[in-house]
Order: sequence, then C-alpha cells, then structure tokens
Amino acid sequence: MNEIYVSVDIEADGPIPGDNSMLSIGSAAYDESGSLLSTFSANILPLQAAQQNPITMEFWSKQPKAWAELQKDRHAPGRVMHQYHAWLQNISPDTDTSLVFVAYPAVFDFAYVHWYFIHFVGVDPFGFSALDLKTYAMATLNLKFSETYKSNMPKEWLNRNHPPHVALADAIEQGEMFFAIRKAIQSSSEE
Repeated sequence: MNEIYVSVDIEADGPIPGDNSMLSIGSAAYDESGSLLSTFSANILPLQAAQQNPITMEFWSKQPKAWAELQKDRHAPGRVMHQYHAWLQNISPDTDTSLVFVAYPAVFDFAYVHWYFIHFVGVDPFGFSALDLKTYAMATLNLKFSETYKSNMPKEWLNRNHPPHVALADAIEQGEMFFAIRKAIQSSSEE
C-alpha cells in the first residue's frame, strides 16, 4: 500500500474543539519520496456556540501579524471541511493509497481536525491515527520526551524562513522536518 504523508497545522482560539474554534487549517501532501504533491489552506469562521479562551487570546495578542492573517477570507466551517475532504480524496483517489496525518504535536492538531470532520462531514479520512513528529524526533535523537524541543533538534531539520503561526507555512515546515528525520534515520541505518 502506498502512503501519502499529509502534514497538517491548525490555528485555534482555545485548547479544545467544540468549546473553542479552529480558525485556520493548512496541509501539505507529500509522496513517499518527499516530493510536495499539493497544498490546502483555509481560514475558518468561529463556531457559533464556541468561545475564545482567554489564555489563548493572550497568546494571540502577542502575534498581531499572524492573528491578522487568520481574519482574512474566512469561510464557514462546514464548507471548509467539505472542501478539505474533497482535496484529500483528490490526492488519494484509489484504495491502494493511505493518508498519514503528520503534525507537531499531533495530539492538538488531530483533535481539532477529527472533531471538525466528524461534526461537519460525518467521516474522518485519516481514521483514528496520526504520526506525531515530536515523538518521532524523540526516538530518533534518543532524548527524553521532556527534552524534545525544536531548539534541541539538528538545524538541518528545521526551516525557519517563514512567519510562525501561519497554518500552511507551518505545515510545509513540518513536512520538511518529517522527511529530514526520515533521511537521518536512513543514513544512520546505512552506517
């Protein structure tokens, strides 16, 4: 079975989906060799019944450029999730290809994407699994989980040439990180 690695990043106004809203989603799809196949991004209107989390909003108050980007060209959550679902089906049209959700940290991004897919589309094409880049890096570097931060990772794993907290840019950076880690693993196994 072939795999397409879909690096996903979301931005939100709080820590939990439903109570809080996903405000932006960005995804970069890669084939098994690491070639970028396609990207998807959208800014999303807040859920009607959700509220902004004060602690998260304090964070956003210190990121005015990124916050301003989240306010542009926003669409209804149901519309965005149906478009995202169609995009995923388009990049993986046959049953011989599986989609692998990749994120840093996967637990946060996956929770939102899964909730929004189930709530608005009724199905999550990623199923119930995600590849967590922090755990992948921890195992590769033989670090404790509490020591696994980007600042402790090799510089060649990171591409910091874009504004932070812009979902698509972060998704592309994370996709590049995933393949840099894979390359490091393959190089060490060849030695």
